[in-house]
Amino acid sequence: MPSFDVVSEIDKPELSNSVHQANKELSTRFDFKGSDARVEQGEKQLTVYADNDFQVKQAVDILCGKLAKRGIDLACLNYREIEEIGGGKARQVIELQEGINSELGRKLVQQIKQQKLKVQTAIQGEQLRVSGKKRDDLQAVMAFLRESDSGIPLQFNNFRD
Repeated sequence: MPSFDVVSEIDKPELSNSVHQANKELSTRFDFKGSDARVEQGEKQLTVYADNDFQVKQAVDILCGKLAKRGIDLACLNYREIEEIGGGKARQVIELQEGINSELGRKLVQQIKQQKLKVQTAIQGEQLRVSGKKRDDLQAVMAFLRESDSGIPLQFNNFRD
């Protein structure tokens, strides 16, 4: 029986390349000369450091441009408030959203059922498995999920015929 998985993932090598490119640009730009502007990558977050709020916003714009060029959807970024960290410095934490949580998974399953297509959906951890007898039904589910606004970027992988 044909099936595929619906996931929400970030390409880690492309993410680290984007952070590296953003740091490189921050070190060479004239308006950041003499400042300690940088982007640090953690496990589930990015942290942008700069001298003031304005420079933090500029650094975030540079980072977003690099992420978009590398094919990372900006909808997976959750921006927190810019905070002062003392010494005339500021930082902003950007959380990375990966995986489909159970609440969103149930919502997506409900939306797929409302389409009245002959497919079965199952929540498996942080992904959805969609299976059906006809390949056309699976492609209709893919098209529907691309059109719907789930709030996070969705990818389709592990397509089995």
